[in-house]
Amino acid sequence: MPAAGRFRYLEAVPPPGVTRIRGTLVLLHAFPLTARMWEPQLALAEQGWRVIAPQLRGFDGADHELPASSIDDFAGDTIDLLDGLQVREAVIGGLSMGGYVALAMFRHAPRYFQGLVLADTRADADTPATVEGRHRLLGVVRGRGAGGVADEMIPKLLGETTRAQRPEIAERVRSLVMANSSAAIAGAITALMTRPDSTPLLERVHCPTLILVGDEDTVTPRPLSETLHAAIVGSTLARIPEAGHLSSLEQPTIFNDTVARFLEQKL
Repeated sequence: MPAAGRFRYLEAVPPPGVTRIRGTLVLLHAFPLTARMWEPQLALAEQGWRVIAPQLRGFDGADHELPASSIDDFAGDTIDLLDGLQVREAVIGGLSMGGYVALAMFRHAPRYFQGLVLADTRADADTPATVEGRHRLLGVVRGRGAGGVADEMIPKLLGETTRAQRPEIAERVRSLVMANSSAAIAGAITALMTRPDSTPLLERVHCPTLILVGDEDTVTPRPLSETLHAAIVGSTLARIPEAGHLSSLEQPTIFNDTVARFLEQKL
């Protein structure tokens, strides 16, 4: 995994023979996974995109890093990474927590956005009931570590079809969760439950925007994506069949084809 200063990231560049270099696609990972969840999406480099998947602060065994305590920490780190790589404009996307980070980046630095991809995410802040659930999960982290978090979250993160028919996806998700320290997971939980409401921001999004949602997503179900679609003028809404909250991992071919078609048509 390459690094720019203190920032680590996955990267794929267009292979030789690709004559049209289209730009940079930045993909921000979900909680409590790592940037490696985007490995299937590195294939989008074949469409002429430089694909960068930042490792958010503290994740994937980076125990030497101080954990983040806010979504703005993650957003600021990603902006600093783009500056370090001399990326002045990009299509920036995120899934779940990664979507929260993308919206926080837009709040602070909209000039970076050539386009926006929001997958299985939402704009509003946590409700009191959700905050209570986050506190319970903090207790799980402190008592049982990353393994306990995986036990709690995998049944919610994956759709019914994936759980029944593709057990290897569940094992992959578990390995991604287990790569993280308890401190990183706890810091991200704090960031999640203290994030601001991004709903007022949506009317200011004027770049091409793709919204994706797994048909079987029960964490951020389809009505939330429809709300995003209604609020972002000119946005495109796409459903990913037989996928839950981690649609990019559960149905990577459909996910990639949908993103590639959007990028081809809108940018």
